[in-house]
Amino acid sequence: MHPLETDRPESGPTLAQLLALIAAGTLDVVVAPHGTGVHVCDVVLHDPGEERDEETWAATGMVLLAVGVEVASSEAVDVLRAADRAGAAAVVMRRGSRGPRAALLEAAEQGRTALLTRRPEQGWTEVLGRLRTALVHSAPDRSAGTAGVDGLRLGDLSGLANTVADLVGGAITIEDPQSRVLAYSRMDHEPDPMRRLTILGQEVPRWRVTELRESGFFQALWNTDDVVRLPADDRYAERLAVAVRHGSEVLGSIWAATDGQPLAEDAVAALRTAGRAAVPHLSHHRTWGRAAALAREGAVHALLAGSAQAAHDIGIVRGRPYAVLVAEAYDGPQPEPGDVGQRVLDVLALQAAAYRPGCVTARSGRRLYVLVPAADGETDPARTLLATARGLPRGAVFAGAGPAVPDLAELPASRDAAELVVRVLRERAARLPAGEAGPAVASYAEVAAEAAVLRLLDRVEPLWGEMAGPVHAMSAHDRAHGSRYGESVAAYLDTFGDTAAAARRLNVHPNTLRYRLRRARELFGVDLADPAVRLLADVGLRLDGRTG
Repeated sequence: MHPLETDRPESGPTLAQLLALIAAGTLDVVVAPHGTGVHVCDVVLHDPGEERDEETWAATGMVLLAVGVEVASSEAVDVLRAADRAGAAAVVMRRGSRGPRAALLEAAEQGRTALLTRRPEQGWTEVLGRLRTALVHSAPDRSAGTAGVDGLRLGDLSGLANTVADLVGGAITIEDPQSRVLAYSRMDHEPDPMRRLTILGQEVPRWRVTELRESGFFQALWNTDDVVRLPADDRYAERLAVAVRHGSEVLGSIWAATDGQPLAEDAVAALRTAGRAAVPHLSHHRTWGRAAALAREGAVHALLAGSAQAAHDIGIVRGRPYAVLVAEAYDGPQPEPGDVGQRVLDVLALQAAAYRPGCVTARSGRRLYVLVPAADGETDPARTLLATARGLPRGAVFAGAGPAVPDLAELPASRDAAELVVRVLRERAARLPAGEAGPAVASYAEVAAEAAVLRLLDRVEPLWGEMAGPVHAMSAHDRAHGSRYGESVAAYLDTFGDTAAAARRLNVHPNTLRYRLRRARELFGVDLADPAVRLLADVGLRLDGRTG
């Protein structure tokens, strides 16, 4: 007998309920021979490459995510039949470019396990997270009294706000723990001044947050599961607020204010219930809001790599000039998480986002990339942001801007130029004596000559490594014995043969420098009176001292 006929779970939500809660288009039902009313007890990942007993990866009432299996693949039928024998409620496979084979459809029709597909652009981790979030928060033992809320699609915060407004009889605002507005109910009446300020600014005004914190209101709100009342005063109407918490973690809060009429008699009880019912929605928003942010950053990186098609994903309009700004946190000997450089990058990212519409950012390790749109007739759109970066703490970041390019397909060129500026600034800093700090911000035009030298050195470096000569011998001796002949020659060349200036840079007596230069000629043949040797020494020592 089929496992579903003998041990069918009845306590979990149905497959239909889960599909209704997750975002539309995440999964598609291909075949459900006995409908989607079967109850689900868990969601698991299955890698067909792993050798497992069927009972360990599929059991009655499970939704099985068949990682690596496309509906058109040869193993699809075997995976479906094995899951069906174990009593799985459903199997999810990747759709792919071709549809399911006839044999797979036939096997699905003959069994009891539903066959679902996910789209190629949906990741398995995302699907797993959505299903498990929906599963945990749609169990039938949820608190009573949430009529209207339970029918909302998971994460529909606007729908949640409107539903709670109907239950409470007032105007609703849903906020995150930092008092930023996530959603608000429709406005049937003129809002009071505080609600208007909060909605227009998309956050509670900072002075009001300070006021509520210093009065102890937030402490009371975050430390109770009950509704907290904020009495009316001569400025604002009465408010009721309840924290939305998952265990000990505060996900946000729901605020109710009178909306042209008194709150309902049971408003406190309704808001208390809404606080519990809102948990899955805020949890979903937090989880997939982060996923959306990561996807947005991924689209920015795709643009920087030359994929102009990614512009649609982040709302960038084609046909508008853009420049790329790159800021790199100073990489000290032992960089620590949350160091000054990283915090400065966070500040710069916020300033860039507020600079002008269409300005987008993306992080990559210790670097921040900023796409800066040009205004009409503007040729240097990153100039203002560079000026902002110049005001950041010196020594925390290096920042460089590439030239504006007329087409999004040319963004990689602007990115390369900006990264080259950062390299120039970093190498400048490495050559300075200890304690000195040079410019940490520049545009490409300001360092064009040095950038060109770096490009040339990039090309020459492989050839230089295959060669041998006086400069190679001198550098090898320095590495082996800790001598400073190369450093002395480099200082002499950088100061155009001014022995006194070079000695000051090295912090040695001029006679010491003259001795080293003479010994470099005697030991290795580095004769600085020869123009060819001077050129080779300059190139070789620059390569020898590269920092990246």
